[in-house]
Amino acid sequence: MSAETDLVKLYSDRILALATDIPHQHRLEAPDATVKRRAPLCGSTVTVDVSLRDGRVSDYGQEVKACALGQAAAAIVGRAVIGTEPGQIVAARDALKAMLKEDGPTPPAPFDGLEMLRPAKDYKNRHASILLTLEALSEAMEKIEHSDCA
Repeated sequence: MSAETDLVKLYSDRILALATDIPHQHRLEAPDATVKRRAPLCGSTVTVDVSLRDGRVSDYGQEVKACALGQAAAAIVGRAVIGTEPGQIVAARDALKAMLKEDGPTPPAPFDGLEMLRPAKDYKNRHASILLTLEALSEAMEKIEHSDCA
């Protein structure tokens, strides 16, 4: 199978559908934390706004300017993030990184939908874009923890 055929398979109909239906595409007026991350290799950017109440994500907004794989990851995360605890977000980030770089296990629920991005493990130049949303969210959780807003 050629690399070109593999790349076409990577951009499956499901991934493209997710990329066109990203939830929470708005900015929050008064988030507990805002983080913008950029993937230097491809120029993809993600900005996340997050609010916590009682130790769980209560509100979320995101601005996503990324390739289809980065957009799909943002869509999956956006569907799962409300109601999660900071530790779940960090665990999902770490698992996604391991899944892509080491063929590790699927990220735990509720972020297990990220499994559909496993075929991207063979395309290292796409990893940074796929990881952007969870990296930004993890950084936001750290900011909130250090500011005691939660």
